[in-house]
Amino acid sequence: MQITTLYIKNMVCPRCIKVVKEELERLGLDIRSVRLGEVEVGGALQNRMKEQVKKALERNGFELIEDPKVKIIEKVKHAVLDIVQNDESQTPNRLKHSEYIAREVGKEYHYISVLFSSVENVTIEQYLILQKVERAKELLKYGEQTLSEIAYMLGYSSVQHLSAQFKNVTGMTPSKFKAVKQSLRKPIDKVGE
Repeated sequence: MQITTLYIKNMVCPRCIKVVKEELERLGLDIRSVRLGEVEVGGALQNRMKEQVKKALERNGFELIEDPKVKIIEKVKHAVLDIVQNDESQTPNRLKHSEYIAREVGKEYHYISVLFSSVENVTIEQYLILQKVERAKELLKYGEQTLSEIAYMLGYSSVQHLSAQFKNVTGMTPSKFKAVKQSLRKPIDKVGE
């Protein structure tokens, strides 16, 4: 049986996976696998069903991606999220970020980098820093780890390096951010905008 892969924009968390799976099952699709940004379904999608899928996704804040270049951009974003969300201290032999991203996307890094920068108006490295800072904000608000532990988790060489990037992105130090009571966090899918 044929497998069709659907690429979906704005899938950024396990809850997104659950919602997309439920919506597509409700449409009667044969779901084979659901990952961030990708769904594999059994069979081919006819135009009428594709339109129903688009509408169901849009009602939930997602978007069906059909442009091959946009698919690559989404794969890059998901690879970056994987880097940021997984504790780097637990994977000391991890590939360099550029190698990991190229492997996950299945394209040469230089091509990916140029495409990403031209579409997103930010480099992959800058996007990675923005995502790391958002993750640091999340961890700081939880208050369960020290800044040193957060720096280590996010793969920073030192607390000073994290603090400098944090201040450069947010305009405040991590301790000042932690003291602010209102939430200054951005949704993951809005980072870089």
